Amino acid sequence: MPLAGIALAPLLVSPLAPPSPRGSVAAVSAEPARRRRALRRVRCSAAAASGGGGDAVELSRATLLWRAARLPIYSVALVPLTVGTAAAYNHAGLFFARRYFGLLAAAVLVITWLNLSNDVYDSDTGADKNKKESVVNIVGSRAATQYAANVSLLLGFGGLFWAFAEAGDVRFIVLVLCAILCGYVYQCPPFRLSYRGLGEPLCFAAFGPLATSAFYFSNSSRSISSRTAALLPLSKTVIASSILVGLTTTLILFCSHFHQIEGDRAVGKMSPLVFHSLFSAHLISLMYK
Repeated sequence: MPLAGIALAPLLVSPLAPPSPRGSVAAVSAEPARRRRALRRVRCSAAAASGGGGDAVELSRATLLWRAARLPIYSVALVPLTVGTAAAYNHAGLFFARRYFGLLAAAVLVITWLNLSNDVYDSDTGADKNKKESVVNIVGSRAATQYAANVSLLLGFGGLFWAFAEAGDVRFIVLVLCAILCGYVYQCPPFRLSYRGLGEPLCFAAFGPLATSAFYFSNSSRSISSRTAALLPLSKTVIASSILVGLTTTLILFCSHFHQIEGDRAVGKMSPLVFHSLFSAHLISLMYK
């Protein structure tokens, strides 16, 4: 028992022993350091929230540029071209790689014109006043954005007419020009049909039956020796495929209105969501009269 008591004595005595001066000084000196680190974290968070600080500003600007680029939207250039080309290969076994990639570059340029000019004209009407990822708001110049849009359209036309010269099928160039015309009346003055609730039907027509069929006809082949073209016939496959492409693209456009419904309503842009909200409010008011 005495031996057990001696063995347990350090455990019984140590909680009652006064803390060493060295440990106390270390704890006291560590406390202000922790407070300083916490204060520094709070200040950094506040600076990031308010846009202050070099790193925060750069990160915010990079995020806005990424959103303004809208890279996923360029799938509407890739999908109609790929579906139309696949339909031509399925029907006649035709595939021209150089023509395909040339048309892809031209389609991307046309979509760039569509996006940039849309920002320009929405800036004119005030629809993008509070839209931070608008290219006009980021660049700070309407004229520069409009100039870049026009250059993109001009280069895109060059690629399209080159493909027309290769294919020799007038149906291709007529349909693709009609698709671009749909994009023009969609957003450009004096038409601005997207402000009248016609954006989705125009999108369906442009990227569905018009563009997909046009890219299908772009795979016709011209014989240089006889100066005649082997024209592809319009098939049920390409018609059905173009309808599916048009519906998918229209749904993408429809979903893009959700985050900007307030801005659209403020300037009188009659997107389907604005029309639905106004119509619902009108019905509710009639019910409670």
